[in-house]
Amino acid sequence: MTLKIAFRNILRQKRRTILTALAMVVGFTLSSVFIGWGDGAYSGVIEMFTRNRMGHIQVHREGYLDKPSFYKTIDDYELIGKTIQNVKGVEAWTPRLYSAGLGSVGEKSSAVRIIGIDVEREIAATRFNKKIIAGRSFSKGSVREAIIGKGLAKILKVSDVVGQEIVLLSQGADGSIANDSYALIGIAESGNDATDRMACYLNIQDAQELLVLEGRAHEIVVIVSKIGRVGKITKAIEMNLGDPTLDVAPWQEVAKSFYRAMQADRRGDFISRIIIMLIVAVGVLNTVLMSVLERTREYGMLKAIGTKPRQIFWLVICEVNIISLFSIAVGALLGVLINYLLSIYGVTFSQGFTYGGIEFKTMYAEVNARCLYIPAITVTLSATVVALFPALKAARIMPAKAMRTH
Repeated sequence: MTLKIAFRNILRQKRRTILTALAMVVGFTLSSVFIGWGDGAYSGVIEMFTRNRMGHIQVHREGYLDKPSFYKTIDDYELIGKTIQNVKGVEAWTPRLYSAGLGSVGEKSSAVRIIGIDVEREIAATRFNKKIIAGRSFSKGSVREAIIGKGLAKILKVSDVVGQEIVLLSQGADGSIANDSYALIGIAESGNDATDRMACYLNIQDAQELLVLEGRAHEIVVIVSKIGRVGKITKAIEMNLGDPTLDVAPWQEVAKSFYRAMQADRRGDFISRIIIMLIVAVGVLNTVLMSVLERTREYGMLKAIGTKPRQIFWLVICEVNIISLFSIAVGALLGVLINYLLSIYGVTFSQGFTYGGIEFKTMYAEVNARCLYIPAITVTLSATVVALFPALKAARIMPAKAMRTH
């Protein structure tokens, strides 16, 4: 009976019902779009950051992350890589070799970071071929070729790589002076200015020969198919390797400062959701309270014919919740539609911004469960809470006094 009367009251005062519903629909839609766009933006930032620079998971010799050392290398990385590839959820893996050195092109010299990569695996894992902005990628095998970062190319005054040669000077693992020349074939842009100012990429066989590190690497980068399963896949790799001398770390541990910055931004989103909740609550409180005041005589009549206060209380609560359910359905359709369009076309900024050393110009939204259930809970709770005061006021109305109200 309470539900039946609540439905009749809602349909009887269409204007008031529409105003209340609009407040909830707008609040739900704003919250849904905000969450969808925020999650999409964070996912894009994390994907770009991990794919372009460090992967989703990294494997190093024990203690390398805390104190990187040229001599802390991984032996038999090919065998370890095959074991990693067999773990469910692993998409690709690639080894890397690092060393500091000095690079010279003609009369220009600069400090460089020598990065030895397995070309085919690096392309499969981090799409290295898409980072080439001038020249070409590596040929197959050890062919004594080099690709330098965009910033390093500016420092060394290299505008055209054709016919250019870079001389690298470093130290070998056996204590000897590592010195050799390589043909410059390309210029790469990773999106990180600091990396591009020093990066000098070599085929891993050439880097191993230069640094006297045959068959060894400093890190193994792992790419997973679903970034949300990084934690589980990390544990699975540790279990399969079963080597206590190796550290397996997810990207959250490898880039702690970046991860903390992302978490801080997410906490800021929570404050924004509270503001949206308050906007919804104020709108609902206003319309529901006005509804109670307008229907004072009606509530007095109900009490006069024997309706109990708790029945009137639940009548008001039911009316608000019925409207909120309808509003959630409409808001969900609008939220999904807007998030879907933003996930395809995104929002392009006139000037890009840098986050984590990577420049972004277009941000895309994401359609997920969070952009539906969080706004639904928010709208339902806020509407129910703010309806408590008007409901109590209606339940406490004195019949004699209310019947004299015009």
